[in-house]
Amino acid sequence: MAKNIFQKIYYQDLHKAYKRFNGKILDNVIGVIPDLQKYFTDLKSQITPDTKILISYHNPNWEPVLTLASKLGLRRKIGNQNWLDDGDIRNILNLTGFDVISTSKRLFGIITLIVARVKPDNVANKRKFSVAIIIPARNEEKNISLIIPSIPKFGKNMEIIFVEGNSKDNTWQKILMEKKKYKNVKAFKQIGRGKADAVWLGFKKAKADILIIYDADRTVDAADLPKFYEVLASGFGEFANGSRLVYPMENQAMQTLNKIANQIFGALFTYVLRQRFKDTLCGTKALFRKDYLYFRKYNKKYFEIDPFGDFALIFSAVKNNLKVVEIPVRYKEREYGTTNISRFRHGLMLLKMTVIAFREFKFW
Repeated sequence: MAKNIFQKIYYQDLHKAYKRFNGKILDNVIGVIPDLQKYFTDLKSQITPDTKILISYHNPNWEPVLTLASKLGLRRKIGNQNWLDDGDIRNILNLTGFDVISTSKRLFGIITLIVARVKPDNVANKRKFSVAIIIPARNEEKNISLIIPSIPKFGKNMEIIFVEGNSKDNTWQKILMEKKKYKNVKAFKQIGRGKADAVWLGFKKAKADILIIYDADRTVDAADLPKFYEVLASGFGEFANGSRLVYPMENQAMQTLNKIANQIFGALFTYVLRQRFKDTLCGTKALFRKDYLYFRKYNKKYFEIDPFGDFALIFSAVKNNLKVVEIPVRYKEREYGTTNISRFRHGLMLLKMTVIAFREFKFW
């Protein structure tokens, strides 16, 4: 009876993980293959660069317990096998040209799951993509005219999309003036409220290959935007997330309490999502438009529950095993206006998103 219950839980748990994965699954092959380096080298030649692989194997720390379970008949009997730890697997994957996306434990840590992909072969020969820069703006009247001249030219071609909503100053009028001056500028007024709603409208109107969000407050230097493009164009990453918590900030760029809270939440999200997210709320992010359209079709619920917009994209990227890369940016003081963030109200919302992350990712 104990044997049947254990096996049932074991296979149900793995099936749950496998069902959510779109790619090639290597179910516990690590222990029985004599030459893993050769195995992964051969595998690389048999799959496309876009194919993700999911590797499941037994945690070597459980070797004594699992060996005893086999002797007692609670687990099938096996011969000698490899007992490799996470570092061993990562090293072999690196040697054979694979890039690890995420690592997680299941079933009380007995099973380790690694998601990996083929490394881009030639970063120098990157493709050229069109770019859309989406700029949500509310009460940013004096920043608008400074934005476009500060954006470097990059990509095959570029469209700049302003989305304004509910401003109490002349932000909309300033945007219309920019639209008259530049042929590649589009301008839209949002019907709903909030940054997330503005960003989704901008994404809907964009036609380019790569979508980049850039906040109109200019607290992140527009000179950093090509870095986000380069990560995606080179194949080095599939989702680029800005991080304001790497370099020193200007004195009043972020209040101390806010900074501490961001660091805490960053650590929590890194733990839960199994990919590095030092700064979840940096407004500057980049992704491929095709991935966004896929997110909207298959991950609708994230877009319904997220008031910020950041987490719908982050959760969707992790759920679909995209390679996330953090881009360090320098965070500057505002030159005009005041922040649209409410420390305590938005802090409670952030706490809610953390709970949702635990529910969605820690136990799936």
